[in-house]
Amino acid sequence: MRRSILTLFLVFAFAGPAVAAEVAINQIPNVQKVGEGRLSVAFWDVYDATLYAPNGQWNPKKPFALSIRYFREIEGADIAERSVAEMKKQGFSDEQSLTSWRKQMQAMFPDVKDGTELTALFTTQKTTFYHNGKIAGVIEDPQFTKQFSNIWLSEKTSEPSLRKALLGQS
Repeated sequence: MRRSILTLFLVFAFAGPAVAAEVAINQIPNVQKVGEGRLSVAFWDVYDATLYAPNGQWNPKKPFALSIRYFREIEGADIAERSVAEMKKQGFSDEQSLTSWRKQMQAMFPDVKDGTELTALFTTQKTTFYHNGKIAGVIEDPQFTKQFSNIWLSEKTSEPSLRKALLGQS
């Protein structure tokens, strides 16, 4: 038992961001990649995103994970602000919830740089965020889970081509 704990510690200590995604996605039964895509704005690549789900079939009522590997430096507070803005664009307008979620995301989202990978593990009841093999935070609110995942997966997303790629439809 001690040996496996030490091995796990060493893997986390030296493997870096890829382990964060692996830890999250391995909590999904029969996990397989659904799809992947790149977000680019003008001439700049911002991040690659990969969606994982049971048997490679996304269903919002079953656990799934979204892993994002960044190419640019972005402050965690800006990621939180952009997330709230995207939720609003899709028509979610409960200001009390948005304010609460913004504060929670600002507290847990790290500043990112080229190579940083953040992974969100979604269940119907909560969203768990991972950064570099460690849990960065949890938001236990089914409405947050729906609204946050909708940023990428809703038909109302601001990035329909990325959505298609994530769902394996391109």
